Amino acid sequence: MGRWKRFRAPKIATVIGKGTCIEGDLSFSGGLHLDGRVKGNLSADDGDERAVLVVSDMGLVEGDVRVPNVILNGKVIGDLFSSERVELASNARVTGTLHYKLMEMAIGAEVNGQLVYSESKEPRMLDYQGGEDGPPEGGDGSR
Repeated sequence: MGRWKRFRAPKIATVIGKGTCIEGDLSFSGGLHLDGRVKGNLSADDGDERAVLVVSDMGLVEGDVRVPNVILNGKVIGDLFSSERVELASNARVTGTLHYKLMEMAIGAEVNGQLVYSESKEPRMLDYQGGEDGPPEGGDGSR
C-alpha cells in the first residue's frame, strides 16, 4: 500500500478576523485563515493546487466552498468541493455535500449531507460506448 505525501500548507497570506463579516463571493490564492464569517461562495484561484482554507472554530461560511485543501474546525453551510485534501477537526460542522479526494475526520466532526469521493476533478466516463441498437445480445444486458 502506498504512503500519502505529507501535506505542507502554503503560508497564510490572508486573515479574516473574528467579528468580521464579508457578504459576497470571495476568491483567494495561497492560504486563507477564517475566524470571521463569509456569506457567499468562497473559492481558490484556478490553477492554485496548493491553496488552503483554514476555518477556525469561530469561523463560518454560508455558501459553497471550492478549495483544493481545507482544514475545517468551524462551520460550512453549503457544499464543499476539495480536489486534494480535507481535514475535519473535532468542532467541524458541514451542512451540505462534501466532495473530497482525501479526507481525515476527527471524533466529534459532523457532516450533515452526503460524502462524495472524487478521484480527480474530471468527471468519470463510462467504458460503454452505447449504440442506437441498445445493449449487446439478449436486449437486457445479460449474455
